[in-house]
Amino acid sequence: MQVTTMRARVLRVRNNSMLVYDQNGRQTVVVNTTEALRYRPGERVCILYSGAMTRSIPPQITALCISRAGIC
Repeated sequence: MQVTTMRARVLRVRNNSMLVYDQNGRQTVVVNTTEALRYRPGERVCILYSGAMTRSIPPQITALCISRAGIC
């Protein structure tokens, strides 16, 4: 399985998802994860995901693993 890394800044947090700004893709992305409440707006995170992204607006991914930036 291919794994892709996204470096992003958290914009908004909900129970099972968070909205982030993808630094490389320069777009907002919804990240589906049960770990969303561990993070706060403004934090920089590193997200591992399968590489699959929906074509919705904003696009969505499902995180395999999330860590605070610098720990990827």
